[in-house]
Amino acid sequence: MTRRDAVTVERLDGAAAARAEDAFRAVYAEAFAEPPYHETGEDVVAAFRRFRSLTRKSTFRAALAHKDGDGEPVGMEYGHLLGEKTEWWDHLTEPVPDELRREDGRRTFGPWSWPTPTPRMRRHRGHSHPCDPRRRGDSGYARRYGALVSMPTDAAPRDAGRGTLSDVASSDAALRRFLHGLPGVDAVGLEARAAALGTRSIKTTAKAYALDLAISMIDLTTLEGADTPGKVRSLCAKAAAPDPGDRSAPRVAAVCVYPDMAATAKQALAGLGAEGIHVASVATAFPSGRAALSVKLADTREAVAAGADEIDMVIDRGAFLAGRYLQVFEEIQEVKRACGHAHLKVIFENGELATYDNIRRASWLAMLAGADFIKTSTGKVAVNATPPGTLLMLEAVRDFRAATGRQVGVKPAGGIRTAKDAVKYLVLVNETLGDDWLSPDWFRFGASSLLNDLLMQRQKLASGRYSGPDYVTVD
Repeated sequence: MTRRDAVTVERLDGAAAARAEDAFRAVYAEAFAEPPYHETGEDVVAAFRRFRSLTRKSTFRAALAHKDGDGEPVGMEYGHLLGEKTEWWDHLTEPVPDELRREDGRRTFGPWSWPTPTPRMRRHRGHSHPCDPRRRGDSGYARRYGALVSMPTDAAPRDAGRGTLSDVASSDAALRRFLHGLPGVDAVGLEARAAALGTRSIKTTAKAYALDLAISMIDLTTLEGADTPGKVRSLCAKAAAPDPGDRSAPRVAAVCVYPDMAATAKQALAGLGAEGIHVASVATAFPSGRAALSVKLADTREAVAAGADEIDMVIDRGAFLAGRYLQVFEEIQEVKRACGHAHLKVIFENGELATYDNIRRASWLAMLAGADFIKTSTGKVAVNATPPGTLLMLEAVRDFRAATGRQVGVKPAGGIRTAKDAVKYLVLVNETLGDDWLSPDWFRFGASSLLNDLLMQRQKLASGRYSGPDYVTVD
């Protein structure tokens, strides 16, 4: 890697060049979709304004993708910060690498200096810009020479090397600068990838393995105002023996209850000889998170003293959305200390964070503060766990481990009710993180009704016919 003033230059491998091209296609398609940009000169101006608006982010990369002599995709990458009124090509300085020059010696940067053939405005229908990603063939803009704009959704911060994150929270300004310096999320690309992975289908022995794995990852939950000791004991019995007619069915990972029921759950599981099932307790003024810090810490300590092995805390979304990141960071740290030996799961309530960028920022903030797990939702709002939101959190924990060496778990919760839903999430984990996270130690489902559907699917695989809800226990 070399440094040229404000420009960082590094070699892209083939996969990175391909990702840059895909990201540019998404940006280009969004900018030039409406109205058709070949209609009038005014349409062209409006389209380029949209294009510049989309690429004027706090961080991004401009990359060149082409093929070498053997036909392998290679490229160069430029990354830098922008001011509000600057364009990315303004930061490129001489000398420009030979790979990025056209045969006539001109640079290949900027929307008005695309590679040959020179772009022309086509005023009649049926013709497109020579650089249009919809144009096919070797004469297209990419895979030969073309300036690409990439807003990666999966890259760790450039300064997030091992051992360099210790001073990120030294001040509110430093933490804000770090969080807002994270790469912007390509919402279209994120949702498209989550949807594509959701179409994967698994059968026979692979499906049987996935069903058992999903059961073993469940935090069997009851968080109702009408919870009674009897209901909690019944839930613990189901956690220890999910299918009384089939003792080969695996046990769940944990039972999740309110703090005042933690002791009841602990005693019930011990009486059933199921000490391996953890007791998880929500805390910190669940589900709103609106309470004084002293109340939150007392809530946590009481749950741990009652026997909770895991604490599910909620962040103060009001503070987070108001930009008081350091306050949220310090609260997580305080709760982590109050947990003692218990593991800490930090709930974001993604449905209230409003944007994917906020979900990414909350993920990094919680992990930097010491979270053992990051969790999507409380299950108490309209929008809970979603595949795109969970995928974004999976990418965050992957990048965090690459930056720090510490592994953090993920827990989607709320709205996951069927075996098909559970399998989709397992596919997301496998494709994004691999085997390292495919265990109850690193991935959980927060659910109450999911277990019964998994059991019915399991019975169907064994018997060849579907069972009804009467064939599984209610609690």
